Amino acid sequence: MTKTELNKFKKILESRRDELEQVVRNRDAITIEKSADALDEVQHAAERELAIRNLDRESNLLRNVRAALARIADGSFGVCVHCEEEISPKRLNAVPWAPYCIQCQEQADRNRDEGNEGFEDMLVNAA
Repeated sequence: MTKTELNKFKKILESRRDELEQVVRNRDAITIEKSADALDEVQHAAERELAIRNLDRESNLLRNVRAALARIADGSFGVCVHCEEEISPKRLNAVPWAPYCIQCQEQADRNRDEGNEGFEDMLVNAA
């Protein structure tokens, strides 16, 4: 990967990181609101649950973006953390924080869908 391409991905990732840090900092939507009306309580609880799920998703994405920036810093960006093959430029353009090549990502997804939660940790630790 050329220095120009690496700088392009670094700028994209830094921008995404900054954006996600702002989102993750705003936790107003997960505050517990009390109401005299039981129906309002249920509505607030549902909204809070949705906000918590969104916060969790954004936090995970932020972790992935930070990890990609660390891979840029250590020179391993663009290489699958499991099989150590090059990640296709097309995949990196679509998902710049991708730690896996498409084959390893599909394997991780299959195992996660089958309930093997520790598979991604195993992939990372194996690399």
